[in-house]
Amino acid sequence: MNFSKVTILCIGDVMLDRFIYGSVQRISPEAPVPVLQLNDKKEMLGGAGNVTNNILSLGGKAILIGLIGQDEYAVNIKNLTQAQNITDHYLVKSQYRPTICKSRFIAANQQVIRADEESLIPLHHEEVSQLLQSIDEAISKVNAIIISDYGKGVCHPIVMKHTMQQAKLHHIPVFVDPKSSDFSLYQYATCVTPNTKEASTAVQHPLNNDQDFEQAGEALLNATQGQAILITRSEKGMTLIERGKPATTIPSRAREVFDVSGAGDTVIATLTLAYAAGYDLTEAMHIANAAAGVVVAKAGTSTTTIAEVLNELKAQDPRSFSETISPSLLHPNQLLEQVKLWKKQKLVVGFTNGCFDIIHPGHIALLKNARAQCDRLIVALNTDRSIKALKGEQRPINDLTSRSQVMAAIRYVDAVVAFDEDTPFNLIHLFKPEILVKGADYQNKEVVGRDIVEQNGGKVILAELQEGFSTTNIIDKIASS
Repeated sequence: MNFSKVTILCIGDVMLDRFIYGSVQRISPEAPVPVLQLNDKKEMLGGAGNVTNNILSLGGKAILIGLIGQDEYAVNIKNLTQAQNITDHYLVKSQYRPTICKSRFIAANQQVIRADEESLIPLHHEEVSQLLQSIDEAISKVNAIIISDYGKGVCHPIVMKHTMQQAKLHHIPVFVDPKSSDFSLYQYATCVTPNTKEASTAVQHPLNNDQDFEQAGEALLNATQGQAILITRSEKGMTLIERGKPATTIPSRAREVFDVSGAGDTVIATLTLAYAAGYDLTEAMHIANAAAGVVVAKAGTSTTTIAEVLNELKAQDPRSFSETISPSLLHPNQLLEQVKLWKKQKLVVGFTNGCFDIIHPGHIALLKNARAQCDRLIVALNTDRSIKALKGEQRPINDLTSRSQVMAAIRYVDAVVAFDEDTPFNLIHLFKPEILVKGADYQNKEVVGRDIVEQNGGKVILAELQEGFSTTNIIDKIASS
């Protein structure tokens, strides 16, 4: 699962999210309210900006279009986008409204109060014109569009209609996180993703069971004349209604919900990335469901990474999603985030490496032994170039993609990564595993990375090998047959 070649255009209400932390130790003598002693502050992109955060966190690229004012909050937003490599020069600087800012005051991990600074006046014709110009300039650079409607003005009917027309002209899918109860505003969208409350309001009746959700989805699909409706159902999962197909409902995995802030942003970002990367809507829904499960367990407006999503998918019933979603090869930086999470969970991380060109029982015995020594096992594969340098031009028999797919399917393996050098020293230095496993044939050889592991309190284990098996012997046997 790799989104590095996917660029998403995010159109919608951009805002600054401020989290102001403090402690409450007394009640004000002036009024029956708590006194918050401030000690920390954090700022991040909110609204459509948080969607771009999610896209980048998952490895994709993002272009952001929305309205900001000409004030200090606008400067803060520009600083954040530039620091995160979000393309922001299509943002419209408005003289008619301030930058939207939501300030949350927090004590003991709970919001005490939220203060919103915004203007809800209708869009000025100049703002509309500038937004249309930005869309026209950016649309040829993207693989998909997300419309993030927070009901603050950017998703004006003229802007929506123009976006849909341009998307159709450029053959680009459009995904919408709605706010309006009039779904005809999102006409011809590829997929609209209302939550239960939004879907219920739009069809004007409560949704109590699967049949209600399916009927609501059909009604909303008729209103949009689009391809699909995905209704997010909080702890009850998601329901997907695609034109001409039976409805699909999947549950969410039972887990502690810490904060639902931004979960909708995560869903639409992940769904769009997956679809633009080649997954169908059902597969994309499973990936988005896993991503949402990760972020609701975090505090504040959070994002997730591919590594965390893959881990969540692996924790779910493997029958509930397509085999094509199974993890194969992770980028080292993606895996590093997962390693940090494992270590935070007090799990022992193990590491082994090799060519693993033709998998045989000897390999399986090594992996089984390695996994028994740790809670999570990383397998690092030599790249094709690395193998040629070590074993000659006739190797490998199987390329890296094939080898990584086979390795990822082995139940003793939790993550697969590749290295192009002669040794995995750089990866061992990056991940700092607690357990480093090599075959017993390294008894009198130098084990690369031993010093790093032992300096960090870990240990090197030389696993017994199953005799009579080797890739070279298999190749020789085939050649002589």
